[in-house]
Amino acid sequence: MDASSILETTGSPPRGPAQSDLDKCVHCGLCLNACPTYRDLGVEMDSPRGRIYQMNQVANGAAITDSYRKHLGLCLACRGCETACPSGVPYGRMIEAAREQLEASSRPSFWQRASKKLFLEKLIPSRSGLQIAGAALYAYQITGLQRLVRATGILKPFERLEQLDALSPEAQIPFFFRKIGRTFPANGEKRYRVAFLAGCIANVAFARLNEATIRVLQKNGCEVVVPPGQGCCGALHLHSGMAEYARGLARKNIDAIPTDDFDAILTNAAGCGSTLKEYGELLARDASYEKKAREFSNKMKDVTEFLAEIDLNRDMRPLNVTVTYQDSCHLAHGQKIKQAPRKLLNSIPGLRYREMPMADLCCGSAGIYNLAHTDMAMRILEAKMANVNLTEAEIIATANPGCLLQLVAGTRLFGHNQRVVHVVEILDEAYTPAN
Repeated sequence: MDASSILETTGSPPRGPAQSDLDKCVHCGLCLNACPTYRDLGVEMDSPRGRIYQMNQVANGAAITDSYRKHLGLCLACRGCETACPSGVPYGRMIEAAREQLEASSRPSFWQRASKKLFLEKLIPSRSGLQIAGAALYAYQITGLQRLVRATGILKPFERLEQLDALSPEAQIPFFFRKIGRTFPANGEKRYRVAFLAGCIANVAFARLNEATIRVLQKNGCEVVVPPGQGCCGALHLHSGMAEYARGLARKNIDAIPTDDFDAILTNAAGCGSTLKEYGELLARDASYEKKAREFSNKMKDVTEFLAEIDLNRDMRPLNVTVTYQDSCHLAHGQKIKQAPRKLLNSIPGLRYREMPMADLCCGSAGIYNLAHTDMAMRILEAKMANVNLTEAEIIATANPGCLLQLVAGTRLFGHNQRVVHVVEILDEAYTPAN
């Protein structure tokens, strides 16, 4: 939404980060080593401390400049600084508020407005739009056209298109949309009734992951409901400064899922989960939804978090593989969940787990960051893959679809063609009898 739309909806322009949040930063610098952009560039204004200093200047009357936009735009919002911070600075909340303020004051070009409207407002929240786009992508891939394009290098003169092609996901037929609205019974005794949020792009690009998630939950005594009225969680919009649009999507999901009907609401996408758990905060000034939003967020869990908390079904076959784990930023730093995925991996018989150095440093995906800032994202990914390669693991596990896409590109560009999977997919293999 533009500034006038926000004014019309809320009655006032976005205020930016709260001064009480800004004042929590004591400028100690312990966040610097946890920041991927600072580690790469060594520039103070591209560190959390430097960005907070700039936010403070704007909060106290300084003009919003192109330099300010650049430095805040280059932030991955990975929230690694939150984990490193001894003062409890809520950096994720601050960068989102700052970007909402920037969005309201921006004067984008026609093409910038058109591309954002097409992708974030028309495509991502639309099931029909995603199915059409997914079918086109599937045709591009299955006909061999993508292989031909990559083999001939025809896109090399068009660097941006070449980067987008390299990062494009695989369209997985049949899409998961056909299973939205269905209920899947527990295997054996029903112990839990859970709602599963299938996401937006994940219905096209991670249909098999969603199916594996349901199977694993069924194996663990869950009746799994995929609510029909669910939709996009709003995370990509929130990270892009479109907070009011994200609030509309949040209300839709809250209305679609009656919290009293379920023991838990689950997602397999850590980036989505971080936003879903913060619906209470996102709608804190909405008198009609504040209470319902907090109840929703209190029921929200990442699937690895949920499985690690229950009495896990240990009836698994051995998997003779070596696995390392890449922390999803919004699981490790946004939701403060680090041990649950590792606990699940170590529960699988035969699996050899190897910890990678700096596993919780961002891989460079960060929503659509790898599309908006591809050069920086690729440098961050190259450093990540160097740490992955040190483990000599055959499989890289993670807990977020965006990380999966980024790491697949990383294995092709900087790795040893390691297999990249979600933690739940490894569990699904262990629950599936060998052929």
